[in-house]
Amino acid sequence: MSAPTKRVLLAKPRGYCAGVDRAVITVEKALETYGAPVYVRKEIVHNKHVVETLRERGVIFVDETDEVPEGALVVFSAHGVSPAVHQQAAERNLRTIDATCPLVTKVHYEVKRFAKDDYDILLIGHEGHEEVEGTAGEAPESVQLVDTAEDVDKVAVRDPSKVIWLSQTTLSVDETMERVNQLKGRFPDLQDPPSDDICYATSNRQFAVKAMAPECDLVLVVGSTNSSNSKRLVEVALQAGARASYLVDFASEVDEAWLDGVDTVGVTSGASVPDTLVMDLLAWLDERGYGHVDEVTTANEKIVFALPKELRRDLKAKPAV
Repeated sequence: MSAPTKRVLLAKPRGYCAGVDRAVITVEKALETYGAPVYVRKEIVHNKHVVETLRERGVIFVDETDEVPEGALVVFSAHGVSPAVHQQAAERNLRTIDATCPLVTKVHYEVKRFAKDDYDILLIGHEGHEEVEGTAGEAPESVQLVDTAEDVDKVAVRDPSKVIWLSQTTLSVDETMERVNQLKGRFPDLQDPPSDDICYATSNRQFAVKAMAPECDLVLVVGSTNSSNSKRLVEVALQAGARASYLVDFASEVDEAWLDGVDTVGVTSGASVPDTLVMDLLAWLDERGYGHVDEVTTANEKIVFALPKELRRDLKAKPAV
Protein backbone atom coordinates (compact mmCIF):
# COMPACT_ATOMS: atom_id res chain seq x y z
CA MET A 1 0.00 0.00 0.00
CA SER A 2 1.23 3.48 -0.77
CA ALA A 3 1.65 5.96 2.06
CA PRO A 4 -1.20 8.46 2.49
CA THR A 5 -0.55 11.77 0.77
CA LYS A 6 -2.15 13.73 3.61
CA ARG A 7 -0.82 13.04 7.08
CA VAL A 8 -0.11 14.55 10.47
CA LEU A 9 3.14 14.25 12.39
CA LEU A 10 2.36 14.63 16.08
CA ALA A 11 5.25 15.66 18.32
CA LYS A 12 5.94 13.87 21.58
CA PRO A 13 6.64 15.25 24.11
CA ARG A 14 4.25 18.17 23.84
CA GLY A 15 1.86 20.01 26.14
CA TYR A 16 1.91 20.17 29.92
CA CYS A 17 5.26 20.02 31.68
CA ALA A 18 5.60 18.99 35.33
CA GLY A 19 5.74 22.61 36.54
CA VAL A 20 2.55 23.61 34.73
CA ASP A 21 0.74 20.46 35.82
CA ARG A 22 1.72 21.21 39.43
CA ALA A 23 0.57 24.85 39.19
CA VAL A 24 -2.83 24.05 37.66
CA ILE A 25 -3.49 21.22 40.13
CA THR A 26 -2.48 23.59 42.94
CA VAL A 27 -5.24 26.05 41.98
CA GLU A 28 -7.79 23.26 41.49
CA LYS A 29 -6.95 21.76 44.90
CA ALA A 30 -7.09 25.23 46.49
CA LEU A 31 -10.63 25.68 45.15
CA GLU A 32 -11.65 22.28 46.54
CA THR A 33 -9.95 22.84 49.90
CA TYR A 34 -10.72 26.48 50.68
CA GLY A 35 -13.64 27.24 48.36
CA ALA A 36 -14.06 30.13 45.92
CA PRO A 37 -12.87 32.72 45.44
CA VAL A 38 -9.20 31.86 45.17
CA TYR A 39 -7.01 34.77 44.08
CA VAL A 40 -4.10 34.19 41.70
CA ARG A 41 -1.44 36.81 41.02
CA LYS A 42 -1.00 37.06 37.22
CA GLU A 43 -2.03 34.11 35.04
CA ILE A 44 -1.26 30.82 36.78
CA VAL A 45 0.21 29.64 33.46
CA HIS A 46 0.26 31.37 30.09
CA ASN A 47 -2.70 29.70 28.42
CA LYS A 48 -6.01 31.34 27.54
CA HIS A 49 -8.11 28.16 27.85
CA VAL A 50 -6.68 27.22 31.27
CA VAL A 51 -7.17 30.72 32.65
CA GLU A 52 -10.75 31.03 31.41
CA THR A 53 -11.67 27.56 32.71
CA LEU A 54 -10.34 28.39 36.18
CA ARG A 55 -12.03 31.79 36.14
CA GLU A 56 -15.36 30.07 35.52
CA ARG A 57 -14.71 27.91 38.60
CA GLY A 58 -14.19 30.89 40.90
CA VAL A 59 -10.59 32.00 40.46
CA ILE A 60 -9.97 35.74 40.47
CA PHE A 61 -6.81 36.74 38.59
CA VAL A 62 -5.14 39.95 39.71
CA ASP A 63 -2.07 41.84 38.53
CA GLU A 64 -0.77 42.77 41.97
CA THR A 65 -1.25 41.66 45.58
CA ASP A 66 -2.81 45.00 46.58
CA GLU A 67 -5.91 43.92 44.60
CA VAL A 68 -6.39 40.98 46.98
CA PRO A 69 -8.56 41.65 50.08
CA GLU A 70 -6.55 41.70 53.30
CA GLY A 71 -6.28 38.27 54.90
CA ALA A 72 -7.43 36.42 51.74
CA LEU A 73 -5.68 33.53 49.97
CA VAL A 74 -3.45 34.24 46.97
CA VAL A 75 -1.58 31.77 44.76
CA PHE A 76 1.65 32.87 43.09
CA SER A 77 1.93 31.70 39.47
CA ALA A 78 4.33 29.14 38.02
CA HIS A 79 6.57 31.94 36.72
CA GLY A 80 7.73 33.00 40.18
CA VAL A 81 7.74 36.30 42.07
CA SER A 82 10.37 38.53 43.60
CA PRO A 83 11.04 38.89 47.35
CA ALA A 84 9.31 42.29 47.15
CA VAL A 85 6.03 40.57 46.17
CA HIS A 86 6.33 38.15 49.10
CA GLN A 87 6.90 41.15 51.36
CA GLN A 88 3.84 43.00 49.99
CA ALA A 89 1.72 39.90 50.61
CA ALA A 90 2.98 39.64 54.19
CA GLU A 91 2.19 43.32 54.82
CA ARG A 92 -1.42 42.68 53.73
CA ASN A 93 -1.63 39.59 55.93
CA LEU A 94 -2.36 37.42 52.89
CA ARG A 95 -2.30 33.64 53.03
CA THR A 96 -0.03 32.54 50.21
CA ILE A 97 0.55 29.39 48.21
CA ASP A 98 3.67 29.56 46.06
CA ALA A 99 3.16 27.58 42.83
CA THR A 100 6.48 28.71 41.32
CA CYS A 101 7.92 25.97 39.13
CA PRO A 102 10.81 24.30 41.00
CA LEU A 103 13.04 24.82 37.95
CA VAL A 104 12.41 28.57 38.15
CA THR A 105 13.08 28.46 41.89
CA LYS A 106 16.45 26.86 41.07
CA VAL A 107 17.40 29.92 38.98
CA HIS A 108 16.28 32.19 41.86
CA TYR A 109 18.69 30.33 44.16
CA GLU A 110 21.47 30.74 41.61
CA VAL A 111 20.89 34.51 41.49
CA LYS A 112 21.03 34.77 45.27
CA ARG A 113 24.14 32.62 45.46
CA PHE A 114 26.14 34.52 42.84
CA ALA A 115 24.96 37.93 44.07
CA LYS A 116 26.21 36.96 47.55
CA ASP A 117 29.58 36.09 45.97
CA ASP A 118 29.64 39.55 44.35
CA TYR A 119 29.25 38.46 40.73
CA ASP A 120 27.73 40.53 37.95
CA ILE A 121 24.85 38.38 36.69
CA LEU A 122 23.78 38.60 33.04
CA LEU A 123 20.23 37.26 32.80
CA ILE A 124 19.29 36.21 29.26
CA GLY A 125 15.54 36.60 28.85
CA HIS A 126 12.67 38.63 27.46
CA GLU A 127 12.05 42.06 28.93
CA GLY A 128 8.72 42.30 30.76
CA HIS A 129 8.23 38.54 31.12
CA GLU A 130 6.96 37.64 34.58
CA GLU A 131 9.64 35.02 35.14
CA VAL A 132 12.39 37.51 34.34
CA GLU A 133 10.92 40.11 36.70
CA GLY A 134 10.74 37.59 39.54
CA THR A 135 14.25 36.25 38.95
CA ALA A 136 15.90 39.66 38.59
CA GLY A 137 14.03 40.81 41.71
CA GLU A 138 16.11 38.42 43.84
CA ALA A 139 19.13 40.73 43.45
CA PRO A 140 18.26 43.72 41.25
CA GLU A 141 21.54 45.48 42.02
CA SER A 142 23.53 42.50 40.60
CA VAL A 143 21.41 41.50 37.58
CA GLN A 144 21.49 42.98 34.07
CA LEU A 145 18.91 41.77 31.54
CA VAL A 146 20.20 40.72 28.13
CA ASP A 147 17.32 40.37 25.69
CA THR A 148 18.55 41.50 22.26
CA ALA A 149 21.91 41.55 20.49
CA GLU A 150 21.96 45.30 21.13
CA ASP A 151 21.74 44.64 24.87
CA VAL A 152 25.04 42.74 24.69
CA ASP A 153 26.84 45.93 23.74
CA LYS A 154 25.29 47.85 26.65
CA VAL A 155 26.47 45.49 29.39
CA ALA A 156 28.91 47.03 31.86
CA VAL A 157 30.60 44.91 34.52
CA ARG A 158 32.83 45.73 37.48
CA ASP A 159 35.23 42.79 37.16
CA PRO A 160 35.33 40.82 33.86
CA SER A 161 36.63 37.78 35.75
CA LYS A 162 33.52 37.65 37.97
CA VAL A 163 30.67 37.51 35.47
CA ILE A 164 28.13 34.69 35.03
CA TRP A 165 25.16 34.22 32.72
CA LEU A 166 21.81 32.72 33.74
CA SER A 167 18.65 32.43 31.64
CA GLN A 168 14.88 32.43 31.58
CA THR A 169 13.78 28.78 31.58
CA THR A 170 11.51 28.95 28.51
CA LEU A 171 13.82 30.35 25.84
CA SER A 172 14.95 28.80 22.59
CA VAL A 173 18.11 26.84 23.29
CA ASP A 174 19.70 28.09 20.05
CA GLU A 175 18.76 31.72 20.68
CA THR A 176 20.18 31.54 24.20
CA MET A 177 23.51 30.11 23.05
CA GLU A 178 23.70 32.81 20.37
CA ARG A 179 23.46 35.45 23.13
CA VAL A 180 25.99 33.55 25.26
CA ASN A 181 28.50 33.46 22.40
CA GLN A 182 28.01 37.19 21.81
CA LEU A 183 28.59 37.85 25.51
CA LYS A 184 31.70 35.67 25.55
CA GLY A 185 33.03 37.75 22.67
CA ARG A 186 33.00 40.68 25.07
CA PHE A 187 33.78 38.80 28.28
CA PRO A 188 36.01 35.77 27.58
CA ASP A 189 35.93 34.74 31.25
CA LEU A 190 32.11 34.66 31.36
CA GLN A 191 31.07 31.68 33.47
CA ASP A 192 28.31 29.22 32.65
CA PRO A 193 25.51 28.33 35.11
CA PRO A 194 26.29 25.39 37.42
CA SER A 195 23.48 23.52 35.63
CA ASP A 196 21.38 24.19 32.54
CA ASP A 197 18.74 26.85 33.24
CA ILE A 198 16.54 26.12 30.22
CA CYS A 199 14.03 23.61 31.50
CA TYR A 200 13.97 20.01 30.33
CA ALA A 201 10.45 20.41 28.93
CA THR A 202 11.35 23.46 26.83
CA SER A 203 14.39 21.65 25.42
CA ASN A 204 12.46 18.43 24.77
CA ARG A 205 9.61 20.16 22.95
CA GLN A 206 12.03 22.09 20.76
CA PHE A 207 14.00 18.92 19.97
CA ALA A 208 10.82 17.07 18.94
CA VAL A 209 9.88 19.92 16.60
CA LYS A 210 13.38 19.93 15.09
CA ALA A 211 13.04 16.20 14.41
CA MET A 212 9.76 16.49 12.48
CA ALA A 213 9.93 19.98 10.91
CA PRO A 214 12.07 19.01 7.86
CA GLU A 215 9.25 16.68 6.72
CA CYS A 216 6.49 19.23 7.32
CA ASP A 217 4.90 21.62 4.86
CA LEU A 218 3.15 23.26 7.81
CA VAL A 219 3.67 23.11 11.59
CA LEU A 220 0.79 24.15 13.86
CA VAL A 221 1.73 25.01 17.43
CA VAL A 222 -1.10 25.09 19.95
CA GLY A 223 -0.41 27.81 22.51
CA SER A 224 -1.11 31.37 23.58
CA THR A 225 0.65 34.47 22.30
CA ASN A 226 1.93 35.38 25.79
CA SER A 227 3.54 31.95 26.18
CA SER A 228 7.26 32.34 25.57
CA ASN A 229 7.95 28.64 25.06
CA SER A 230 5.03 28.28 22.61
CA LYS A 231 6.22 31.18 20.46
CA ARG A 232 9.72 29.71 20.44
CA LEU A 233 8.32 26.45 18.97
CA VAL A 234 7.09 28.36 15.91
CA GLU A 235 10.55 29.88 15.43
CA VAL A 236 12.27 26.52 15.92
CA ALA A 237 9.97 24.86 13.34
CA LEU A 238 10.80 27.46 10.70
CA GLN A 239 14.52 27.34 11.43
CA ALA A 240 14.47 23.53 11.23
CA GLY A 241 12.95 23.46 7.74
CA ALA A 242 9.16 23.71 7.95
CA ARG A 243 7.76 25.73 5.04
CA ALA A 244 5.30 27.53 7.33
CA SER A 245 4.38 27.56 11.01
CA TYR A 246 1.64 29.27 13.02
CA LEU A 247 0.61 29.63 16.66
CA VAL A 248 -3.07 29.06 17.49
CA ASP A 249 -4.98 28.86 20.76
CA PHE A 250 -7.81 26.77 19.29
CA ALA A 251 -8.49 24.71 16.17
CA SER A 252 -11.07 27.32 15.13
CA GLU A 253 -8.22 29.82 14.64
CA VAL A 254 -6.60 27.80 11.85
CA ASP A 255 -6.99 29.44 8.43
CA GLU A 256 -7.97 26.76 5.91
CA ALA A 257 -5.89 28.60 3.31
CA TRP A 258 -2.80 27.48 5.27
CA LEU A 259 -3.57 23.92 4.09
CA ASP A 260 -3.33 24.75 0.37
CA GLY A 261 -0.77 22.41 -1.19
CA VAL A 262 0.06 20.88 2.19
CA ASP A 263 0.64 17.12 2.45
CA THR A 264 2.27 16.89 5.87
CA VAL A 265 1.12 18.90 8.90
CA GLY A 266 3.22 18.89 12.05
CA VAL A 267 1.34 19.40 15.32
CA THR A 268 2.73 20.24 18.74
CA SER A 269 1.84 22.35 21.75
CA GLY A 270 3.53 24.56 24.31
CA ALA A 271 4.28 23.46 27.86
CA SER A 272 1.19 25.20 29.29
CA VAL A 273 -1.34 23.63 26.90
CA PRO A 274 -3.78 20.86 27.96
CA ASP A 275 -3.81 17.98 25.48
CA THR A 276 -7.55 18.31 24.90
CA LEU A 277 -6.81 21.34 22.70
CA VAL A 278 -4.41 19.26 20.59
CA MET A 279 -7.05 16.52 20.24
CA ASP A 280 -9.52 19.19 19.05
CA LEU A 281 -7.01 20.26 16.39
CA LEU A 282 -6.44 16.67 15.25
CA ALA A 283 -10.21 16.21 14.91
CA TRP A 284 -10.40 19.45 12.87
CA LEU A 285 -7.61 18.23 10.58
CA ASP A 286 -9.24 14.81 10.26
CA GLU A 287 -12.41 16.46 8.91
CA ARG A 288 -10.23 17.99 6.20
CA GLY A 289 -8.57 14.78 5.10
CA TYR A 290 -5.63 14.64 7.48
CA GLY A 291 -6.74 11.53 9.35
CA HIS A 292 -3.47 9.61 9.27
CA VAL A 293 -1.45 10.52 12.38
CA ASP A 294 2.12 9.40 13.10
CA GLU A 295 3.60 10.26 16.47
CA VAL A 296 7.22 11.46 16.45
CA THR A 297 8.69 10.54 19.85
CA THR A 298 12.05 11.97 20.89
CA ALA A 299 11.78 11.66 24.69
CA ASN A 300 9.59 10.18 27.40
CA GLU A 301 9.01 12.53 30.33
CA LYS A 302 8.40 11.04 33.76
CA ILE A 303 9.19 14.01 36.01
CA VAL A 304 6.54 14.90 38.62
CA PHE A 305 6.79 17.73 41.16
CA ALA A 306 5.21 17.62 44.62
CA LEU A 307 2.49 20.18 45.36
CA PRO A 308 3.52 23.34 47.30
CA LYS A 309 4.21 22.62 50.97
CA GLU A 310 1.49 25.03 52.19
CA LEU A 311 -1.15 23.11 50.24
CA ARG A 312 0.21 19.66 51.19
CA ARG A 313 -0.01 20.65 54.87
CA ASP A 314 -3.65 21.71 54.61
CA LEU A 315 -4.64 18.71 52.48
CA LYS A 316 -3.11 16.45 55.11
CA ALA A 317 -5.01 18.22 57.89
CA LYS A 318 -8.33 18.10 56.03
CA PRO A 319 -10.62 15.38 57.46
CA ALA A 320 -11.64 12.63 55.08
CA VAL A 321 -15.21 12.85 53.84
